[in-house]
Amino acid sequence: MKFFVDTADLDEITKLNDVGLVDGVTTNPSLIAKTGRDFVSTVKEICDLIDGPVSAEVTATDYDGMIKEGRKLAKIADNVTVKVPLTENGIKACKTLSDEGTMVNVTLCFSAAQAILAAKAGATFISPFVGRLDDLSLDGLQLIEDIVNIYGNYEFDTQVLVASVRSPLHIVESGKLGADVITAPPKAIWQMFKHPLTDKGLEDFLADWKKTGQSIL
Repeated sequence: MKFFVDTADLDEITKLNDVGLVDGVTTNPSLIAKTGRDFVSTVKEICDLIDGPVSAEVTATDYDGMIKEGRKLAKIADNVTVKVPLTENGIKACKTLSDEGTMVNVTLCFSAAQAILAAKAGATFISPFVGRLDDLSLDGLQLIEDIVNIYGNYEFDTQVLVASVRSPLHIVESGKLGADVITAPPKAIWQMFKHPLTDKGLEDFLADWKKTGQSIL
């Protein structure tokens, strides 16, 4: 399973990357707006920082606008993935950009039917939003299972990128279902380290070692 970090915070990306946990980054206009920084230059800095795919989202909603913005974003760096919404114009733009050799992440997916359309259009990634479905008392992880099964039936190349991840549980369950990628806020990834028995075990080991009066160095 690949780990993408869902943020535009360069410090957070650097910290996780230094631990070896960043296979890619997903951004959107909202995340970049929170940084108060310029959109294009922020995407460029992230692309320079990591080798994996960096999703940069178009803001246009019409086909021509998406294509113009997508082509501009794709020129920022070789690892830019143009993110488009799962609308009729978005799917049409996905097909065009994919045919041109650009990586495309189709976002705001909330049904298996929508996921099929993205795969047919040649999307590199499909981003189903599990957390937002859970917020409506729907089963976001069931959607992941459905998409993984459908894609496997037809050997679609589109990778299932689980988005709107809220907790380590979402990450673990997505892995059990065979999702290719998860994108999560830094907090959710850091939480994966935590377990009280790990903390207690380390505390006991260190206490026993101290009693020996020895030193490895």
